[in-house]
Amino acid sequence: MSSRSDRACMLCGIIQPYRKFVDKGCPNCESVLHYQDNEDNQVQDCTSPSFEGLVALGEDSKESWVARWLRIDSFVAGLYAVKIHGKLPPHIIEDLQEQNVHYRPRDGSAED
Repeated sequence: MSSRSDRACMLCGIIQPYRKFVDKGCPNCESVLHYQDNEDNQVQDCTSPSFEGLVALGEDSKESWVARWLRIDSFVAGLYAVKIHGKLPPHIIEDLQEQNVHYRPRDGSAED
């Protein structure tokens, strides 16, 4: 069950408490988004408190069609949002493109 302090990473969709993003970063995206100890900017800009649906991803994610469908099959085990309200700011998207990271919004607006 999620709580009021839970937020979803807008890049990978993992759901964690706000403080965990600040204290430990994102287990999937830390190398590109740098959440840890960056409370005022990255955590506020790149996570959302508004999301729908929960998927529990276990250690055997490569076997899960749901994980493949959500494009989370290469991520760490945890709770993931199915749909996240909000998008990354344009300057963050530009930074990701410079790092050759493809951003696909998880708000339902992306087309396959």
